[in-house]
Amino acid sequence: MFRGKQGHTESHTERMKRRSGSTEGKRTIAARFATVEPVFGNPRHNKRLARFTLRGREKVDGQWKLYCEVHNIEKLGRHGYAN
Repeated sequence: MFRGKQGHTESHTERMKRRSGSTEGKRTIAARFATVEPVFGNPRHNKRLARFTLRGREKVDGQWKLYCEVHNIEKLGRHGYAN
């Protein structure tokens, strides 16, 4: 349960419903849906995966999954889950 500064007890679900139901919340959600996230940007630009180096569907699939795992591990490390 979420306990605010005033000591009110409110569940995360109730808090999210209240926030997303407000005028500002609706505007924020609409903006998020309109934004396209660069799904392939990090592996392609930061990891320099412009093209696959292996041949064959299974090998390419394995290489892609390896890059995705590295990406996810880096995200976990940046957010403090490594400690």
